[in-house]
Amino acid sequence: MFKNKILLITGGTGSFGNAVLDRFLDSDIKEIRIFSRDEKKQHDMRVAYNNPKLKFYIGDVRDYRSIDQAMFNVNYVFHAAALKQVPSCEFYPIEAVNTNVLGTENVLNAAISNDIEKVVCLSTDKAVYPINAMGVSKAMMEKVFVAKSRNSKNTIITGTRYGNVMASRGSVIPHFIDQIKSGKPITVTDPDMTRFMMTLDHAVELVLYAFNNGKSGDIFVQKAPAATIETLANAILNLSKRDSEIKIIGTRHGEKLYESLLTKEERSKAESLENYFRVPPDNRDLNYSKYVHNGDNTLSQNEDYNSHNTERLDLDGMKQLLLKLELFKSHM
Repeated sequence: MFKNKILLITGGTGSFGNAVLDRFLDSDIKEIRIFSRDEKKQHDMRVAYNNPKLKFYIGDVRDYRSIDQAMFNVNYVFHAAALKQVPSCEFYPIEAVNTNVLGTENVLNAAISNDIEKVVCLSTDKAVYPINAMGVSKAMMEKVFVAKSRNSKNTIITGTRYGNVMASRGSVIPHFIDQIKSGKPITVTDPDMTRFMMTLDHAVELVLYAFNNGKSGDIFVQKAPAATIETLANAILNLSKRDSEIKIIGTRHGEKLYESLLTKEERSKAESLENYFRVPPDNRDLNYSKYVHNGDNTLSQNEDYNSHNTERLDLDGMKQLLLKLELFKSHM
């Protein structure tokens, strides 16, 4: 699908960008462009991969000029640039708006202006029933790309939404491993808290599925298993063969008991596929009679899709999934 094509990844020095490079850099793709503002991470990536197909562009999605220049001759865009840390966005909410909302508008305006064929925007479970600034900004990001998709005649704009990616930078699994190696207790906020369990490979597969199958305005969600944080902590301890204490510290500010990937409103209209949900856009025009005269009696029959009501992994299932992670293998 990428033969002789040019792919641009915004925020490409992160975990997702590296996973895409591992998958496609040695294929028949013509070029992969990494767009980000961190020259040190770009340098480290340049040295690590040492591949002539890999090109680097310093810039910021907040700066339309920089992203517009990086899109010259590009065919496809994976938009992964974002402020993702919940506490940081709580203290600096306008910064989250500038990057996640206005930055996304810049990316999409530049993509439409440059006749990019396809754009896939990456979102998060925190955009569903948001309770923190990061989630609110990502929810608005989704609204922006759906709105842009209505008038992007030559550019197909789709999105994906997923929860925390296992072993990604800043996630809980590397944190637990570091605590075990240091002989410290594993700190668990709430043992009954559930989270979807998704690997980086699954994240890339979801984006590629949206890329191949999405129509403009579609949002795709993977049907993923979940586990309690207690099960996750015990699985890591079991596989590490170390005797560490699990210490319960209480829920942190802005943290949810469970993740939701679809609201019940979205689930009522979502198309259930084998491994994914497809949420089509609301393509009604701004005619208010269409919003107030026609109801939907299926809404009350649905519940949201969340980590409490999806497939639940037991200890053995969690261990099997952990053993697929390269990070876990190299640290235990």
